[in-house]
Amino acid sequence: MDKVKIKSSNQTFFEGPFIFTPKRFFDERGFFYESWNKKIFDQFCQKNINFVQENNSCSCLGVLRGLHFQTDPFAQGKLVKVIKGEIYDVIVDLREKSKTFAEWALIKMSKKNRKQLWVPKGFAHGFITRTKTAEIQYKVTSFWNKDSEKTILWNDKDLNINWKLDSLKCDNPIISQKDSEGSSLRFLKEQKALFS
Repeated sequence: MDKVKIKSSNQTFFEGPFIFTPKRFFDERGFFYESWNKKIFDQFCQKNINFVQENNSCSCLGVLRGLHFQTDPFAQGKLVKVIKGEIYDVIVDLREKSKTFAEWALIKMSKKNRKQLWVPKGFAHGFITRTKTAEIQYKVTSFWNKDSEKTILWNDKDLNINWKLDSLKCDNPIISQKDSEGSSLRFLKEQKALFS
């Protein structure tokens, strides 16, 4: 497996998140690859990571989910991969003392490219589906907690995320009511709901 650091929207490398792509081994029968190995992953993270839950979601073309995070003490790290279709995955740094605070990155992920994205605690996460359907699988380091769950508006003007909607030929993605009622980053900062 190779570990790749992620550049933010301002071309600064994030501290914490990374992408890795498992190596495949082919023969006449097909292929094999180790999709996750705790020992290697912990070396990449330089800490002991324990996942407590694994989730799957399936979304149609143009569905946008996010931007989600949980506040302390229920903050989650997420390991995300696509097992069907293709998405643009987006992360936003919510660590106020970070040099990349309020910066974002967009990562093209698909079943074909096998990229896996580590989103550590302190980041918001979301994605938009680029194919007829896409199925996402992600491990989390903390259980879901309704009272600590927060949503940042996908089109927050202070973040100005380029979701590449033009490539989907749509102006308005398909969004749940809950996500459409999300908060601005500025409001969450005023409420002290971010990370130090």
